[in-house]
Amino acid sequence: MQTLFKDIFVFFNFFVGFYEELRKFLVPPKAYSWQTFIYLSAFSWTLSFLAVGYVKSLIAFCGWLFLIAGTAWYTTDDPLRVPGTFMPVGAVITGFLVSVFAFGNSEDVITPRTIILWPTISAIITALPDFIEGTDTKTTAKIPKPEIREKIIVLVASCMLISCWIQFYFVMDNWLTQYPTLLTDNFGRSTFVVRTAAQETQPKTETQTAKKPEVQKVPKNGVAILDSLQIRVEKQLNKTPWSQVERWLLDATKEVNNLGNQVINQQLGEYEERKLWRVEPRVTNIKSGYTLDLLSIWDGPSSNPKGYYLQKSCRIEPIAVSTTTSRTTVSQVEDKNTVAEIECDRLSKFMAGPPPARR
Repeated sequence: MQTLFKDIFVFFNFFVGFYEELRKFLVPPKAYSWQTFIYLSAFSWTLSFLAVGYVKSLIAFCGWLFLIAGTAWYTTDDPLRVPGTFMPVGAVITGFLVSVFAFGNSEDVITPRTIILWPTISAIITALPDFIEGTDTKTTAKIPKPEIREKIIVLVASCMLISCWIQFYFVMDNWLTQYPTLLTDNFGRSTFVVRTAAQETQPKTETQTAKKPEVQKVPKNGVAILDSLQIRVEKQLNKTPWSQVERWLLDATKEVNNLGNQVINQQLGEYEERKLWRVEPRVTNIKSGYTLDLLSIWDGPSSNPKGYYLQKSCRIEPIAVSTTTSRTTVSQVEDKNTVAEIECDRLSKFMAGPPPARR
């Protein structure tokens, strides 16, 4: 029985101690304290949900100011330093709040600019107290001692360098999002771009050898352009009277360019890299008809100084169609209509270097 009472007494003392610490933390010891600013911030945000128009924005603005002031005050009372520096952890937290407040928006609170400027703002907040001296009621500006200025310069410069590297990441990420074909290039000598395991499983080109572990991959967008272009060309030429096909081939550059522009806008409408692709035809006479090479040419940056292009070849031959036979040769049918038959390669070929000259 005594043990039971003892356990209850211990639990009661623990609960009382916990309550006292919590009350000490939450209840301001005086009106002018960091808790007051935090409560004013919560109160302002609550009111902003009930307001509309510019009043809502004004109250929310005050809420941010109260939150930043209260957080900065609390985290600088007993500062915990970032390991290896004299930067308080509170300055990092306050810098994040200032960055979100200054560069965030209602749709996306945390933006790339918020993350980029966070380290630099934190360094500036850390350095500010060294330029101010005085009491809570009276302050004056001062110039720090040379050794303090040296530490401040190193800290601010280091944080600005971190901001630059973060910005470089976002720039690279934006490039690779808007220009996905860049990821298919050879980054074996790059210090900044590293292929993931998923990217390593992509099909490799015919030019890959065991001596070259990192080579150019076949650009998916270039393949998609040629596949769609092939369908449109086949639709226009297959079973078309041979005389019309020959006229089409004489003006193949214009015809293919028109179809290619339609395909590029359809396939790559969401990417900026659509401006870096173009299509061209190459027509060659052969014994049985013509060969039409469809070229998808990349005009963007490449590890190969001569660039590259993708090629898909189509063979166009005349066939004779009569009322008695669905298909036969020209010599076998007297009453005949000659039409074109087109057959294209199933796969696109990756070709390094500039496209062949027009004939």
